[in-house]
Amino acid sequence: MARVKLVEKEQADPTIREVFQILEDLKIPLSNIFKAVGNCPKIGRNFIELGNSLLNPEFIDTKLRELVILRVGNLLHSDYEFTHHARIGLKAGLTKDQLQDLSAWKYSDKFSEMERAVLQYTDEVTLDVRVSDSTFANLKTHFDDPGIVKLTTIIGYYGMVSRLLEALQIELEPWVKPFIP
Repeated sequence: MARVKLVEKEQADPTIREVFQILEDLKIPLSNIFKAVGNCPKIGRNFIELGNSLLNPEFIDTKLRELVILRVGNLLHSDYEFTHHARIGLKAGLTKDQLQDLSAWKYSDKFSEMERAVLQYTDEVTLDVRVSDSTFANLKTHFDDPGIVKLTTIIGYYGMVSRLLEALQIELEPWVKPFIP
């Protein structure tokens, strides 16, 4: 059970209720993470808007973005995050084998050279914050500066999301079947 109230649209402050309505109009289910951040309407609004801006495929394609999000959720033991993004990742072109091997990606042959560079970078940013020169140099062979900045922002944002989910014990919605490799 969540450690904080999950704010329903009807009880929400007008600042966040408007965002909830936009999501509803777009046929996007109001997930529990959004309801949790609804407790802080201005933060919740900005949280959702930043997350939505990161979903744009500009600079980082959808498949790589989802690989990063899934690895962050995997590293931070966020079953909620992993479950929600596993389906998106599969639709974006990730394979079930890749999802199954994500915890041990260094020993798997299921990832391309670029994916391995992204995964190494994701691991270091998520776990160590600082990144080695060799990891950064390898990443730089695949991405320009805008791509690297966006990639780093995705890692940081979904690290925050995973930390919120785990610290507040946000559970999966009743209609969502867990996907845990």
